[in-house]
Amino acid sequence: MSKNTNETILELKDVWKTYSMGEVDVTALKNITVEIKRGDFVAIIGASGSGKSTMMNLMGCLDVPTKGRIFLKSRDITSMSESELAALRGKTIGFIFQQYNLIPSLSAFENVLLPLEFLEHDDTNARARVTELLKTVGLSDKINNRPTQLSGGQQQRVSIARSLASNPEILLADEPTGALDSNTGKELLEMLTKLWKEQGKTIIMVTHDLNLAKYAHTTIELKDGEIIRKHQKSEGA
Repeated sequence: MSKNTNETILELKDVWKTYSMGEVDVTALKNITVEIKRGDFVAIIGASGSGKSTMMNLMGCLDVPTKGRIFLKSRDITSMSESELAALRGKTIGFIFQQYNLIPSLSAFENVLLPLEFLEHDDTNARARVTELLKTVGLSDKINNRPTQLSGGQQQRVSIARSLASNPEILLADEPTGALDSNTGKELLEMLTKLWKEQGKTIIMVTHDLNLAKYAHTTIELKDGEIIRKHQKSEGA
């Protein structure tokens, strides 16, 4: 079991998100109240259009709610400026996307180094960290390869290494195995489980795949923008 605690690291309080589509308002999320505990592994599940991606964007501080409040490490992100939000997001949250979002012209090493350059880390320390991260995800022999020279699974491993670059407390994974075959997807989930159990990372994963959701400790199910079920495995399960 991971270092799950009773400390809340992320909280959504009576959150609504409405989009204006021309003259029509579409409500993607309604009355969402949820607490994510530090060191938990959470799966957000639901059919297409249930509001999963909207919830992920809000949890990742990539968007702000129409109504309600979001607290990241007890700080109300709804009252922060964009620059304050970007700084907090950069240090606290790592993102893993379905499409990897790697820069094609850069090597695996350079892709992982990029967030550390943005955060202006010391160059020597940053390069040592990137080398260590690529070793962690099993790609020590591929550090000079560009994305086109890597398989889908290897590209997603680079994406995971990049998400860990600034040693974030939270990893947000949006359909992380969507572009991978089932065996590679399983390997990826085992890697996330290891990060959760051994490093105490808080992991939030959006998925429509119930087999992947089984890896999580807490499952939140959405339907039509509302939470219809929240389930936690018993300790030791």
